[in-house]
Amino acid sequence: MPGVSARRLSHEERRQLAVNLTRVVTLYRSILDAYIIEFFTDNLWGTLPCSWQEALDGLNPPQLATLLLGMPREGEVARYRSVWPLTLLALKSTAYALAFTRTPGFQTPSEFLENPSQSSRLTAPFRKHVRPKKQHEIRRLGEGHLSRFMSLGLGLMVKSIEGDQRLVERAQRLDQELLQTLEKEEKRNPKVVQTGPRHPPHHVVRWVDPTTLCEELLLPLETSPQSGARLLLTGLHACGDLSVALLRHFSCCPEVVALASVGCCYMKLSDPGGYPLSQWVAGLPGYELPYRLREGACHALEEYAERLQKAGPSLRTHCYRAALETVIRCAQPELRRPGVQGIPRVHELKIEEYVQRGLQRVGLDPHLPLNVAALQAHQAQENRVVAFFSLALLLAPLVETLILLDRLLYLQEQGFHAELLPIFSPELSPRNLVLVATKGPLGEALSLLETEDS
Repeated sequence: MPGVSARRLSHEERRQLAVNLTRVVTLYRSILDAYIIEFFTDNLWGTLPCSWQEALDGLNPPQLATLLLGMPREGEVARYRSVWPLTLLALKSTAYALAFTRTPGFQTPSEFLENPSQSSRLTAPFRKHVRPKKQHEIRRLGEGHLSRFMSLGLGLMVKSIEGDQRLVERAQRLDQELLQTLEKEEKRNPKVVQTGPRHPPHHVVRWVDPTTLCEELLLPLETSPQSGARLLLTGLHACGDLSVALLRHFSCCPEVVALASVGCCYMKLSDPGGYPLSQWVAGLPGYELPYRLREGACHALEEYAERLQKAGPSLRTHCYRAALETVIRCAQPELRRPGVQGIPRVHELKIEEYVQRGLQRVGLDPHLPLNVAALQAHQAQENRVVAFFSLALLLAPLVETLILLDRLLYLQEQGFHAELLPIFSPELSPRNLVLVATKGPLGEALSLLETEDS
């Protein structure tokens, strides 16, 4: 998907981008703020302009991927079956023009060409227990797995902060397992395996409060009398407020000289406190991003476009869930949008079977009398449900762009150098924009991140 590069924008252009984003988000807030499970209960299709309904109605999933999301198959040419209204074309063009580009400076990661499940750039010991997505992220940005690679693979002194004692204990077990594996490899083939002292990550069980400094985070692992501590803060998909905490520690602490952070889970940001951070965005009309907008910004646009191109039966899940919501509200009107635990193999079920299982999941009688004809009428609108959800996903990157742009502007307001660039393949890792900041020149750090072999 095309977009704008943050690196090519001056400070004033970044501020103007924030102005434009808040205007567009305000204009299309009704789409962004809608819950797809309320498609039928709130008549979401009817909230769209009639001209949009006519253009989108009847489009199959591959056509939505190509024409609306702008993600055709390789070699495919977009062909419109009708003339789209200018307002819909303007929405599409605006979504492309204002969102930060998610395309990195390389194409398909060469590390997975030989084996899509194994990175050729990580040795076997460092691939164990690590999914392909995380292998790619570790090698490109090089939490538990990242700290292990940085310490045992690169020989750096690493402190890993984690709030869950169980996760820390598991990480320590994996550290010891990797150490034993490396020692065996070294004895077996000492010329191939790097020798020298190995220090596993220093794990700390601690919740980091985004509003206060964490002294444990700043204590150096080495006390060298010759030089003061110089710390790099890094977070690979630091969830919610943890990303904000990293920014504030970088801003306030002289020991921290650099930052590399990839955020995620924007819906878990404190409100207020986690957004906005910059004075500029906080002063703009329409800057507010409620929970639903931030949650939508976490969806995987590229992955969904691929699902649309394949047009598999799993796409009907949203339609089934929206139909279930109509039955739930008839049975118990005060019960709205309850969480429904995953129902296996949804695409193999008849809609009435899905509804019966869903009722049981939310504590209602699964044997309630059902209007099967009404449910089947809902199912007949499956492509409309997919089209509306695709519209929301088209706009979602604008919300993520505004959140990350706010963080850039916040750091610049503090007088620091900061940039944002795509570092992971978005097909493998949807949250792929890394925020890099230093208290000195940024050029060398960014040049390393932008080369595939860094």
